[in-house]
Amino acid sequence: MIYSDLDINDIAQSMEQVPNLLLLYGRSVLITGATGLIGSCVVDSLFYLNKYKKADISIIIAARNRERVIQRFTPFLIDKDYSFLPYDAASTESLSVKADYIIHAASPADPKGITSAPVETILANIFGLHSLLQSADKDHLKRFLFVSSSEVYGRKESSEPYKESDYGFIDLLNPTASYPNAKRATESLCVSYIHEYNLDGVIVRPGHIYGPTVTTTDSRASSQFPRDLIAGKDIVMKSAGTQLRSYCYVTDCASAIICVLLNGAKGEAYNISNREAIVSIRQMAEAFAQACGKKVVFEQASTQEKATFNLMDNSSLNAEKLEALGWRGCFDMKTGAEHTLEELKV
Repeated sequence: MIYSDLDINDIAQSMEQVPNLLLLYGRSVLITGATGLIGSCVVDSLFYLNKYKKADISIIIAARNRERVIQRFTPFLIDKDYSFLPYDAASTESLSVKADYIIHAASPADPKGITSAPVETILANIFGLHSLLQSADKDHLKRFLFVSSSEVYGRKESSEPYKESDYGFIDLLNPTASYPNAKRATESLCVSYIHEYNLDGVIVRPGHIYGPTVTTTDSRASSQFPRDLIAGKDIVMKSAGTQLRSYCYVTDCASAIICVLLNGAKGEAYNISNREAIVSIRQMAEAFAQACGKKVVFEQASTQEKATFNLMDNSSLNAEKLEALGWRGCFDMKTGAEHTLEELKV
């Protein structure tokens, strides 16, 4: 990846919102899902701290493919800064994991992949978390952070943003619900480890994360739209786009994760949401289109496309609990869309 000045400045601005950041200096941090949308930006943020703040953090990158890691993080990679741990969330093989902090961000998240492989979606979530918790050197581990999802909330009638205790309906017999149900199960597994084995753990529930760390295979709307615009196309929407979402620029999400890792209360869950970016899907699409002078057009969705749609009409999140730790989001929807497009052009 080519890191522009804008990339570095975005990371720097977001990391300024993390209280007690010095607690991370000189420590070791393991990140799973380290080449994905969220996990890769967490790794970028740690490399930034080492390069520009002399944080001396030992970064353990857990991923399936070493070559992809090298391709993604060059030129940040310095041998003394990081080590590579082969890790597949779908595997039940035992690992040897010794780190001060673990951030578990590995999970299937692409709607098309989830719809076509609901069994694998459930098992990868449960096996991936369980094998990691079993393998961690708990005497060495200071804290475990599990990256869950806003989809655990399900559907509710109110249009008010979800607080951490607001749980709605999820249809257990709908295979499309394999992802939110898996996240509910893994949250329960995580807190069970906290209770039964005195693990120091916390949970974060990101909303709809977007930004320049998007992967080429991600079929979510917030990933498709900027890719289409960069290719010179208009944005094509397959619904009216009235669904309300908590969108969060990826460097804000990364700083929120690190904030909860260092400051959150043991056993608690925290929503990740920027109050300045709670908008409908259509408003999000319009923000991207306006950023480069393109249009938003509408087409009828196919039956196959409808099967991948998020089940929640309202997935807006209340982030007051996270904000009470001292965190603030830096990028509203307009600025985040502009920066995403600018950085994807590099």
